[in-house]
Amino acid sequence: MRPLSLFAVALLALTVSLTADENNKTTAALQELLRRFPDADANRDGILTQDEVRLYRDQLRRKQPPAAAKSTAPTFANVKYGTHERQVLDLYQAASDKPTPLVIYIHGGGFVGGSKAVPAERVQRFLNAGISLAAIHYRFVDGQDVVFPMPQHDGARAVQFLRTKAADWNLDSSRIACFGGSAGAGISMWIAFHDDLADPDADDPVLRQSTRITAVGTFGGQSTYDPVQIKKLIGGRAWEHPSLLKVYGLKSTEEALNPTAELQKLYDEASAFTHLTADDPPLYMVYSEADGPLPANAKPGQGIHHPNFGRHLQQRMNDLSIRNVFVYAPADRSRDVDQEMLEFFQQAFANVTVR
Repeated sequence: MRPLSLFAVALLALTVSLTADENNKTTAALQELLRRFPDADANRDGILTQDEVRLYRDQLRRKQPPAAAKSTAPTFANVKYGTHERQVLDLYQAASDKPTPLVIYIHGGGFVGGSKAVPAERVQRFLNAGISLAAIHYRFVDGQDVVFPMPQHDGARAVQFLRTKAADWNLDSSRIACFGGSAGAGISMWIAFHDDLADPDADDPVLRQSTRITAVGTFGGQSTYDPVQIKKLIGGRAWEHPSLLKVYGLKSTEEALNPTAELQKLYDEASAFTHLTADDPPLYMVYSEADGPLPANAKPGQGIHHPNFGRHLQQRMNDLSIRNVFVYAPADRSRDVDQEMLEFFQQAFANVTVR
């Protein structure tokens, strides 16, 4: 990749960031970026989001020559945590004489794309703090054989698997956090809020482990995957995102908006919000997409990372007295949200009492 291309992406990403509170300018900047760099549209839905811009920029950085970008290789790469080819993970092990806390990164991509590759700067930030970092792949939905909540269960199984490796990899199994963007944010919250999936009687020793975690962080996360609720909460055509049909194996938007009792149960099971209870872990959430009502000519899926997802969730968490931080990034560009999230995790780890 030529350096000029990376510069162009960085410049356009900056333009988007600087105008994130102005719908028209933001949309124009994203459309221009999509025209020039169609590969940036990770989930191929024809709508480019700021999360996809950041992901594509990071991918280009990783493609630079070694002299232009520091490389941090996983300590353990492509370790299988299940039988499916996508059930693999990487571990970046922090140097320590004592078991280290663990943060698990879950990538985004509309549940149909994305990669567990992590920018070297992010890896190093965690390692420098004495925190080991895992990054996972999970099964992509196809509308038939792989649907919700299979990706969520993959994320939960990864947590369980990593607990079985705690002694071998010098991990503190009582201090685990998850974070991710978009789809990865949704999976992270689902793990955080869902009841423990541990089955003490399971033949598989992995499934005997707890799925409960200490803290969770999100970028552009969807607190619900219920199309009916998304239509009410976000408006426009966010609920028509192509992935929202595929994740449930649905054939039409009419079917999505008129769920049977069985389908409604699936909506509820797949959505993090419906599992929220007072004993759930703290959440640090970041939103950067344009705020306010969606335009009348909004495209299908536009607004799928809207800040209202976070506001809706924050209100419920406040009602339950669960610690949470909501950040609308364009409102204060001086904030280092990556560092804040790391420190949020550190505080949560410090509050853990091992019995």
